[in-house]
Amino acid sequence: MAPRRPNGAGAFPIPVESPAPKPPDPAELYAALDLGTNSCRMLIAQPKGSGFHVVDSFSKSVQLGSGLERTGRLSRSSMARTVQALRICQQKLKRNKVNRMRLVTTEACRRAKNARDFIRQVRRETGMMLEVIQPEEEARLAVISCAPLVSTKTDQLLVVDIGGGSTELVWIDLSSVPARDRPRAIMRLHAGFHPPESPFPAAKVVDWISVPLGVATLRDQFSDVQDDAARFALMSWFFEENLIDFAPYKDEQVREGFQIVGTSGTVTTVAASHLGLKRYDRTKVDGLRMTSDQIDRVIRRYLDLGPQGRRRDPRIGEDRQALIMSGAAILQALLRCWPTDRLSVADRGLREGLLYAQMSADGVLEDGPF
Repeated sequence: MAPRRPNGAGAFPIPVESPAPKPPDPAELYAALDLGTNSCRMLIAQPKGSGFHVVDSFSKSVQLGSGLERTGRLSRSSMARTVQALRICQQKLKRNKVNRMRLVTTEACRRAKNARDFIRQVRRETGMMLEVIQPEEEARLAVISCAPLVSTKTDQLLVVDIGGGSTELVWIDLSSVPARDRPRAIMRLHAGFHPPESPFPAAKVVDWISVPLGVATLRDQFSDVQDDAARFALMSWFFEENLIDFAPYKDEQVREGFQIVGTSGTVTTVAASHLGLKRYDRTKVDGLRMTSDQIDRVIRRYLDLGPQGRRRDPRIGEDRQALIMSGAAILQALLRCWPTDRLSVADRGLREGLLYAQMSADGVLEDGPF
């Protein structure tokens, strides 16, 4: 006998209506665009407490600096790729009705002979006015983007931003700042590395340097070396030679109270490899702490894999296998100089720094813990 059909079977469920999320007020939105040697990235966000909430974002590898090391110029194909990406960014800005923004470009446009022509082309084809920022501001923005990751136990801080065309290092002395105020003291550097007198204890910038070697430019300089391990060793020692003018370079740093914060695709990729992630997860990577020994093990594994093995690794991939080794060479040089038990991984950088700086200047961030 067939089972009886219960009463009401097949009836449509009563819909439960939930209100559509309220769109953000355009008057509260800020945008930050970072056009680097390798990537074009943008964030649109609104202030929230002592941080911000991301409303929209964009990230794409455009390889703007492709061939720059050889010719000193931006190529037509790289400019065309970049303009195409910037059109998408412009559409997002228009759709969100953003009025407060900073759209910056860095090392590739600082070095290229035809950078002005490229910036005019971008203005003509997208309506966006790119601003070429100088190395000191790039370093400063990288520093303040990492403020939430600074430990209250840190006396000496080294912030490292490994970019496509350059690497910025900033050494900061926090020993005279009360422990609980140290992250906030980093944020106050948005006014400059040597801000005016303030009633608050200040973070002291001991020294900073912008080395014109990033993952793309360092790779290009040693592209003629065929042996994978030899190329890696040469890149690492060459980068270390370029640190000779950095004041803390020769000073042995005790590990206690010393922290490095690394912000770059290199550092986040190494962290993902250390965790054994099958798919990249920002929530697991951002803020992760690693030791010099853990990082060294990951780099040794990259060398053991070789170019083909790195291409097949899901955390690296076809596009980044050569770039990860030049970035790892930079990272190894830094840890040879300053071994640490606390390298904090920052999945953040120039875009976040630009947003923090704009919001801090406007006084829209709450004064509290990050």
